[in-house]
This record gives sequence, C-alpha cells and structure tokens, in this order.
Amino acid sequence: MESTTQKLGEILVGRGKLDAANLDRALKVQESARIDAASTEKLGSILTRMGMVSSRDLAEVLAYQRGWTIVEANEFPELPVLEESVSSRFIQESRAIPVAESEDEVVVAMTDPADHYTLQAFGAATQKRVRPKLLPLNDFDILFERLYGSGKSSMGQIVDNISTRDEDQEFGDIEQLKDLASEAPVIRLVNLVINHALERRASDIHIEPFENRLIVRYRVDGVLHETESPPRRLSAAVISRIKIMANLDIAERRLPQDGRIKLRIQGKEIDLRVSTVPTMHGESVVMRILDKGGVALDFYALGFDDRNLKIFTDILSQPHGIILVTGPTGSGKTTTLYTALDRLNQPDVKILTVEDPVEYQMPGINQIQVKPQINLTFANALRSIVRQDPDVIMIGEIRDLETAQIAVQSALTGHLVLSTLHTNDAASSINRLLDMGVDDYLLTSTVIGIQAQRLVRILCAHCKEPYHPVEEVVAQMGLRRFTQDTRVTLHQAKGCEHCGHTGYFGRESIMEIMPMTDPLRSLVMRHATSGELRTAAIGEGMETMYENGLKKAVAGITTMEEVLRVTRED
Repeated sequence: MESTTQKLGEILVGRGKLDAANLDRALKVQESARIDAASTEKLGSILTRMGMVSSRDLAEVLAYQRGWTIVEANEFPELPVLEESVSSRFIQESRAIPVAESEDEVVVAMTDPADHYTLQAFGAATQKRVRPKLLPLNDFDILFERLYGSGKSSMGQIVDNISTRDEDQEFGDIEQLKDLASEAPVIRLVNLVINHALERRASDIHIEPFENRLIVRYRVDGVLHETESPPRRLSAAVISRIKIMANLDIAERRLPQDGRIKLRIQGKEIDLRVSTVPTMHGESVVMRILDKGGVALDFYALGFDDRNLKIFTDILSQPHGIILVTGPTGSGKTTTLYTALDRLNQPDVKILTVEDPVEYQMPGINQIQVKPQINLTFANALRSIVRQDPDVIMIGEIRDLETAQIAVQSALTGHLVLSTLHTNDAASSINRLLDMGVDDYLLTSTVIGIQAQRLVRILCAHCKEPYHPVEEVVAQMGLRRFTQDTRVTLHQAKGCEHCGHTGYFGRESIMEIMPMTDPLRSLVMRHATSGELRTAAIGEGMETMYENGLKKAVAGITTMEEVLRVTRED
C-alpha cells in the first residue's frame, strides 16, 4: 500500500511508471542543476522534459500525493473564462487557466496548484474564492492554444515556419532535401504526427502522397481515421525525415525499403516499424507502432474465456507437436503466440524463435531476426536452430513448403512448434498445408491444435447504451442460449470524449479452437474439404468464431455490428 508521505520518484517506480535507473539519472540532473543555479528544477518537470514519464502519469501521482483533483478534458471550456479580467500573457506565464466561474467561486486549472502567488492573483482579480485543480502539462498547451492561440493548430504554426522558405520548390537535390529534413520545423512536424498517433492509441500511421494533397491517416482499433495533414509541397521533406530516422537511403525512391525507429515518448519505449513503397505521386510510408509496454501478455486480456483457455492450455501442455494460430494480417496472431511463449518460458525450457520481424523482445527467449538479403531465411534459420537443442520453437509464419517440412520434422523429433498461417478459419489451415505439399500422414502425426481468431472493437465503458433487440433477431441469431436473463440485452456504440467519439476503446479476440482428434485425423487422411472438417469439429463441440462473437455481444463487450464486420455465419 502506497503512503502519501512517499517521495514522488518512489511512487512512480512502485507503480511501474518509471524504472529505478531513470530515477537515478533524473536525480543526478536535479543535483547538478542545484549546484549551477540558485533555484532547483522540480523532479516532475525533469522527468517529463527527459521523456521518462508522461505528463498524465505524473499528474495522477501528484494528485494522489497532494490530494489534488485533476481537471478532465470534458471540463475544458469552449470559450475563454475571465477574458476581460485576466490577460492571456499572465495565464501563459503562470501556466494556470480559469475553466469555470460561478457567483462566488472560480475554478482554475493549474500545472502547479501549490503556486500561492498565482492563486492570490486570481483571487485579487476576481474578488472570488479560487478553487485550484491540477492540469497535466500537455493538456495546458492544448487548452491554451484552443482558447488563446492564433486559431491555428500546432501543425499549422510549424508549417508556417517552414513555408517562409522554399514556398513552391520541388526538392530534387538530395543534399538540399537532407538539410531541410534535418531542420527543426520538419523534425517538430514529424514528431507531432507521431505524438498525435500515440495520444489516439493508433497502431499504424499511414502517410500517403497524392497528386494534390498529402494524406495522414491513423489506424485506431483496426479502423483508419483521416487526420490533419501537412501540405502536399512538404511531402518530400516529411518522408525524407522519416527515412533518416529509420536509417533508410533517402536517395532511393524507386524501390521499397524497410527500417526501424526507436523512440522514447511520453515515458514509453516505442518501436516504429517503417515501410516505404514507391507510388504514382511519391513514396507511401506506413509506420507500425510497437509499444513495448503496451502489450498485455495475459490470455484473459486477449479475449480468452475460461472454456477456450482450458482447451488452448491443454494443447499447449503437449510435449511435442505443431500448434497453429491463423487469421488475416493484423488479427493478433503474434500477440497470442507471445502470450503462449510467456506461459511456457521457464528456467528449464529452452525457447528459440525465428521471426520477421522480431516485434517484441522477451527476456529468456532466444529470438532470431530473418534477413533474406544475407540468405538468413526462415528455412535456413530453422535448420540451424534445431541443432541448438531447443524444447520449444516459434516460427513467425509458415510461408512455403520448405519451412512447413522443417516444422513437421521438428515436431516429429520431439519439439513443440508454434507458428502462424494466413487462412480464414481453423479448418482451412489443414487444406492450406496440404496445398503447400505437406503429406497428409505427416500432418496427422504432428498438428495437435489450430486456433483461428479475429479482433473486434470493445465498447467504451463510459458511453455504451443498452437496448433490447426484437424477438425475430434474437431467434434468428440464437442469442437466448448465451444468457440466463428473461430478455436479451445488447449494446450500441454511442461515442464520448473518452473514446474519441467512436464508441469503442480497445480490441480483443474472438476465436475458435480446433484440437486435432482421431475422427478429424481420419478426415485429413481422406483429404476432406475444409467444410467437412469444420462440420466435424463443430459436431465435437467446437465453438465457432461467430458464436464466440455473439457471446461477447450478449455479454456487453462488443456490438453485433462488430461481430458481423469481422466474421460470418456459415
């Protein structure tokens, strides 16, 4: 249990918001500043300035420590309060913004509610009682710009700084382009795009040049949303800046390139996987955001219920064989495999992985990055790692017959092999491997279980609205089997400030798990169709993805629209 007498740094470390090494670094910076200057910079200010802690996390700890109340975004006024009594210059210098006023009281959002001078100044100016609330540093900048700025966004101001030079210039010279991409305004512009993506919980950033405009889109909870974009004339500078950050060749615009950017933003270690491809009007860039601290390696957090978790862990406890996780790109397959590896990761178990790319580094697990340019392919890497005496092997993806055959041989020689495939459902995976050329008798000897999954958006807990569907819909979809209540209750997405007015916040899996049984192995030997395998698996009690989705819709986790968007009833 935390004590309010604890120091700020200790609380942040205790809550997992800061590691001890970074706390020591910040304290040393504070100590050196105390020697050089008369006044000492506060520890919280140093931590946020150095990117070790987000301003929100710092505000939550300060509020807990001092008993302050944090002002929320829904309390921000649409128009300035006390505009005639208090100057915007004083508000900016004191970092305190009045957000509400009544007959006898004014509420002031402050980055430092302990600033007695500012509190007295507001009291003298208004002749009212002043009630301070804590405002995170980032929120102060956003709110001040909205209420007292020039009417332009931060991006608009940065673009103005760039546009004073090179108004309509095409950047053909590489050295000149490199110089521009290294200038402060372009760096700030790219950092702003990345920061906005993190604030909106985006998984991908898409930067796409077209004939007359440059489009920036964020993928949030699996759905793309267009956002404010820089002008078209800056596309070469913006894309070159990203390529410099990812150590790519900015002179090469005719071929696709792949790279990686490592950043520390808002107190988090962030990896960006960068891909560029040439298009008709320039290079299109996609950045996949890999938040090292944001992956919950917990089966329940991924969407497993008790029934599916027992089936999956029973398969996972087998000493050898192949376990496949299947689904389209971006359906959470790799995260499921990492969670399975985390469960298997014990001191007496040797685990080796071959991945393209290594998305998350896991302690205690030997991870190999595929590099086709030096002929380190899945197949070549697998041949070598079998001689490393592993107990568990994870293959990022089975793409060809050679990789599939080595996976089968590894399973036959006593290894547990985990991998992914791209198929629509669990039963189709068998036909996919047969089509690759894997012999049927080898499949029946090695494959022990297949899981297919999709990701559905989770309803926002702050604004979801319950409703009762008509009886015809309940009967048609068989919803009554998923609840004991007399009336079936579903929910719809409404939208609020918390979820960015989408009605959804986060995602989790819906899944079907098909353990390989003797009746299914007999069907595989007869080269049965995926439909026959699926029917037999359902007959043995397999819950389909569609049914799993319906169960979650009835439980109020997601909506019927989401389930129907990502799956179908056969």
